[in-house]
Amino acid sequence: VQLVESGGGLAQAGGSLRLSCEGSGGRLGVYAAGWFRTVSGEEREYVASMDWSGSSTDYADSVKGRFTIARDNAKNTVYLQMNSLEPEDTARYYCAAALKSRISRRSDEYPYWGRGTQVTIAS
Repeated sequence: VQLVESGGGLAQAGGSLRLSCEGSGGRLGVYAAGWFRTVSGEEREYVASMDWSGSSTDYADSVKGRFTIARDNAKNTVYLQMNSLEPEDTARYYCAAALKSRISRRSDEYPYWGRGTQVTIAS
């Protein structure tokens, strides 16, 4: 499955953005999905994940209560709603997918990745 992220951009602190990850070449609905982010020169950081059905979700402590992962399997799309954005959320955000029954925080367990979308939060 190929993944393409969109929805990044510039936002003010306290604002919101919604990222989308559209799958093609396969049914994204059978994959567990995750969002990760990187700041230039730093390691990839886990953000959130969801199982294929949407019934199980998990969030990094740094985004819990502010970000929400969701999916619309009919549209082959996974979303990341980001509210109460902070300058520290500035990063390149990547969507990832894995044919797994359980969600994971480990980036090496996701074999499919998009190219990312840049999010910049101004203070």
